Amino acid sequence: MSRMLPVSVRAFVRPAFVVSVAAIGLASATYAMRVSPMVVEMTTSGSGAVARVEVQNLNQVNLPFETRITRIDYDDKGNMTETPADGDFLVFPPQGLLPSGARQVVRLQWAGAPDMPASRGYYLSVNQLPIPLAPGQESTGAQVQVVYHMKALVTVAPPKATPKVEFVSAKPIEIEAKAPPAIEGAKPAPAPTAPAVKTPGLEIVVRNTGTRYAMMAGAVWTIEGKDTAGKPLKVVKSLEDLNRDIGVGYLAPLGGLRTFQVPTGTAFAPGSVKVRFGK
Repeated sequence: MSRMLPVSVRAFVRPAFVVSVAAIGLASATYAMRVSPMVVEMTTSGSGAVARVEVQNLNQVNLPFETRITRIDYDDKGNMTETPADGDFLVFPPQGLLPSGARQVVRLQWAGAPDMPASRGYYLSVNQLPIPLAPGQESTGAQVQVVYHMKALVTVAPPKATPKVEFVSAKPIEIEAKAPPAIEGAKPAPAPTAPAVKTPGLEIVVRNTGTRYAMMAGAVWTIEGKDTAGKPLKVVKSLEDLNRDIGVGYLAPLGGLRTFQVPTGTAFAPGSVKVRFGK
């Protein structure tokens, strides 16, 4: 069990460089700590109202950390906002100090209403705290510490809540090709010197009018329309494709709106596209 770390530790450190990683758009990489799972689905009552998240220290030095909860909401244009919501959960331990290679299980318990009308989305942020510099380092000039803030997506849904996803619109665009996932433990790839390669794709807008969130990467997307020559064109995006392209694709309930950019390989003609979501 890790010992508790006083919040006042921030008062003894110099400014640090922060690297944030959020679960809604996941990418493989090597970090100083690991948070697992990165997506937690809970319910407002029963055994599902309790969840566990594991924090692991991948550093060669001690890892002081703290947790924070924020509620995530989207406006009618799909822009996300975060609001502090630590009071909606009981979190234990809220802080800790992990030796190199150690693990800590953080327990989450829903503390909100069991009968809320629709599901909610939250971030559990696990924030690495800067540590005091070793004796003698203070006098060597400017010091930079790199700290990591990792966010796990936490969803909480009431019983019988269901999503209702509808296709809103699609617009042909060009999308920059993504780099292949990093291999854990490998050296970072050098920065590219050539212009980014672009591929045909679509900007797809979807809406969820149901009472439960939807994970859009959990459905197969069937995209149909015409190509630029007027011939029928059909593209099917698998779960693997979508996890790479859009992350988990969280879509909030009660009119939640999201815009996703999805590569298609072949260009669609404007105004011809329809999208269906299935298993």
